[in-house]
Amino acid sequence: MPEKCALAVWPTPMEPAPRLAEAIGLRAGDLWIKRDDLTGLGGGGNKVRKLEWLVADALRHGADTLVTSGGPQSNHARLTAAAAARVGLDAVLVMPAPAGSPSVSGKSAAAKSVAGKPVAGNLLLDALLGARIAWVEEASGPAELTDAARRTCAALRERGARPYLVPFGGSSALGARGYLEAGAEILAQQPDVRHVVTALGSGATMAGLVAALGPGRVLGVDVGALPDPGRTAAAMAGDLTGRAQPVEALRIRADQVGEAYAVLYQPVLDAITAVAAAEGVLLDPVYTGRAAAGLIAAVRDGDIRPGERTVLVHTGGLPGLFGHAEASVRAGRLLRTQD
Repeated sequence: MPEKCALAVWPTPMEPAPRLAEAIGLRAGDLWIKRDDLTGLGGGGNKVRKLEWLVADALRHGADTLVTSGGPQSNHARLTAAAAARVGLDAVLVMPAPAGSPSVSGKSAAAKSVAGKPVAGNLLLDALLGARIAWVEEASGPAELTDAARRTCAALRERGARPYLVPFGGSSALGARGYLEAGAEILAQQPDVRHVVTALGSGATMAGLVAALGPGRVLGVDVGALPDPGRTAAAMAGDLTGRAQPVEALRIRADQVGEAYAVLYQPVLDAITAVAAAEGVLLDPVYTGRAAAGLIAAVRDGDIRPGERTVLVHTGGLPGLFGHAEASVRAGRLLRTQD
């Protein structure tokens, strides 16, 4: 069986962004966008690169069900469901129960609170992809969700299923191989690249890029998904290269998180608007919007300067924009009418 499972066609496009470059203070030829939102499967996004390796491992182990965890608007959960559908496996997505869901006989009634009511964004796509949702009460973060996912796997085994636990965000040394390959693609497309800017969530995307390009060329913009994403990314990069990667060597911006991971930060909305207006490229409010905001801030404070070839990695996530109620309201205020 091959090391990885083909789920997309590579390489993804590398597109110039001259109007955005000039709008944020760079030269027209400085800025390019690596379109990893155009990976095709299940609405596209960076998780496909990781899932090619993880799904192959699941198949090698004889799994019949992929189990993973994330929030109701998780891009990773949506693409895990899509990957499962592509290769003929079941998918179970472990998610925190909606706030205020009642409990019936000790079991969450979150499913009843959702069933028959409108759903949007990634959760709508999860439904179309045939995934089953395991709602978890009192799950406050990735660690609690991962524990719940392990319990879900145990329950499935008791029923005779063969589950495979896909890590939160697809982030492990195995999953990070996908972005080791992406780094090689970027070098082939932009040999003189000086800066590669990416969202830093569960860590594997940045880890793979650091392993391929070195820590000095990769700027990770923290989105607030983990309490210490830099240490997680450094550990995975070290696993990929076989050399310890000191976290202090990583370039990380933590100034675009705002109030919290799921709360829209005004500079992020400004960045989303700027990219859309300049290049017709749409970003999400949690990951790619923060990456773009971090890029703009890095140019403003001189970390990225005119004349330096820069690549913004578009890691996808657009369906999440349609499931983000706050973004819908605040972006709606930007609508203009013709006199």
